[in-house]
This record gives sequence, structure tokens and C-alpha cells, in this order.
Amino acid sequence: MPIAVDAMGGDHAPQSAVEGAVRAAAEDGAAILLVGDRTRVEAELARLGARGRIEIVHAEEVVGMDEPAITPIRKKRRSSLRLCAELVKDGRAQAMVSAGNTGAAMVAAKMVIGTVAGVDRPALAAVVPNPRGRTVLLDVGANIGSKPNHLREFAVMGHFYAQEVLGTPQPRIGILSIGEEEGKGTELTREVFRALKTTGLHFVGNVEGGDVFNGEVDVVVCDGFVGNAVLKSAESLAEMLLTMLREEVAASARGKLGYTLAKPVFDRFRRRVDYSEYGAGPLLGLNGGCFIAHGRSNARAMQSAIRRAVEFSNTRLDRKIRDKIAELHSQEERLLAGGRQGAETG
Repeated sequence: MPIAVDAMGGDHAPQSAVEGAVRAAAEDGAAILLVGDRTRVEAELARLGARGRIEIVHAEEVVGMDEPAITPIRKKRRSSLRLCAELVKDGRAQAMVSAGNTGAAMVAAKMVIGTVAGVDRPALAAVVPNPRGRTVLLDVGANIGSKPNHLREFAVMGHFYAQEVLGTPQPRIGILSIGEEEGKGTELTREVFRALKTTGLHFVGNVEGGDVFNGEVDVVVCDGFVGNAVLKSAESLAEMLLTMLREEVAASARGKLGYTLAKPVFDRFRRRVDYSEYGAGPLLGLNGGCFIAHGRSNARAMQSAIRRAVEFSNTRLDRKIRDKIAELHSQEERLLAGGRQGAETG
């Protein structure tokens, strides 16, 4: 089953989306549904001399980056974003990928594809590098003002994504807080701490900001407001370090010579921190796959995003999340029933 790619989403659409899809089809063997203006998409395919498992689905409307998130639901029902979500809902695609309007992509996915039974809110995850591998951070912007039960759901989603997609056998899960002690943090983090202790997941307790990147934990759970701030700060820091390094290298002949000798090392470092190597963040908790890429994504980033979508779809993660959430809800109901029975007996 193919991946639906929003050809009209992103700062460099349709060029980056189409070229990334062509690479994914040719190099990775992915089946692609390119959703967008047929004339423009066909022109890009012709320019690239594209071959492979690519089909075009025409969409006459585009959701702009500055339009309200609700646009694909209320106004532009024939937009590329909306049609990508409908292809997943109808079973014609196993996942969708878009570098377009993030808010609109999340709303379209939630409203059209729908959430897994038992999941109240989907969470947007980001995969960030650490010295030992990769860490899943969620939520990074889908939800502002989360409740304890939402963060518990995020923990379940992050657990299965790290386990099934990233290959971490027993993911260590932590809550982002201002101290490791159980009593530290806000009322929200303290309530979530108590809730996660009873889930059966490998919960390690509170973690601090540095633990997102040091490899001591595999999944970091937080509210979308906090997670988005952490992610944007980390991306800005990585770009600043690379910029400063280039400036220092160019400042002297010795620096240029040293860079030439160490170029393979610098190339490996760049790949470890480059967002385009990770491609896109998954919106977890849906009845299908949805991957949201940076608006500035180039062709390589879009190809990586499609790869992530294929990996995700092969795991049937939605079923595993659904079953675990149902188990936790049953556990809660038994506890509540026991409490009521005790109160009546007393």
C-alpha cells in the first residue's frame, strides 16, 4: 500500500516533495501517491525523468502556511492536505507525509483519519540524537494544556514508537521536569508521575532538560508547549554550532587545512544532527500514519520522511497503542469499582 505525499506542502513545493518521492520510489522501492496540482506535479516528474511506483492524485486547492489550522476541514475540502488524510482513511494509503501547514496537517489527520479507540489526543513526536542513539520526545506541539491522562497516553505512544520503529527493546520513559525527585515539578508532572508508576511501562521517573540528549532515557514525555520550546531551542543550537564552526574553519589557512583532513568526521557529525536525516515527526495515536516534516524540507528530508512512514506502517503501531490504552482504562475501571465497593461496605 502506498504513502500519500502532499506535493504542495512546504516552502519548496512542489519541487522538494516530488523529488523526495521520486528518490523514495527509485532507491527505497516505496509506492507513492503524489497529491497536488496535476499540471505542476507532472512537470516536476518530467523534469526529473521519474520512473517507479508513482501515481498522481489531483488536488485543486492548497492550504497556505499562514492559513488557520481548521482550513482543510471547513473551507478547502479539496486541498492536498485534506485529500492525503482521506486516502489514509479510505485505505488507499497506509500513511501520509506533509511539509505543509503543521496545524492544518494535525487537524486534518485527527478529524479525517481519526484517533485510536481510547486515545483522547494524538501527540506529535520528535526523534532527537543522543550519544547512544535516538530519543523520542513528545508532545512537541500538538497539544497545549495537557491533562495527566493525556501524558500517560503519550507515554504509551512513545514506548511503542521507540520499541517497534527505533528498535529499543525496553524503552526507558521519563517525565520532563525541573528535578529528578518525585515531588519536583508542577501539579501536572506530579500527577503524571503517580499515574505512570502503575502502567507496567519502564518508567524511570522525572528527567531534566539535559536528559533529552544524553542517552540516559529513551522516551521523554511533556506537554506540547514545553516540548515545542525544547525542540525549537535544540534545532537553533545545532544550527548555531554548525555556523560558528564553519566561520572558524574559514577564518585561517590552518583551519581550512584542518577541516580538509577531518572532513569525514565533520560529515558524520553533521548527519547525526541534521533534521533531514530524520525526515519528519510522527503524529501518534491515529488510525493510520501521519508524518509532519519541516516547512523548509529539501528532497533528502522528504525521502527520509517517506522512509519513516513506511517503517511506521510496517509495525501496525496503532493496534498496539489501542490494546495498551484499553488495558489501562480497564485497570482504572477495576480500581474505581473496588473503591466504590469499599465505600459501600464501609
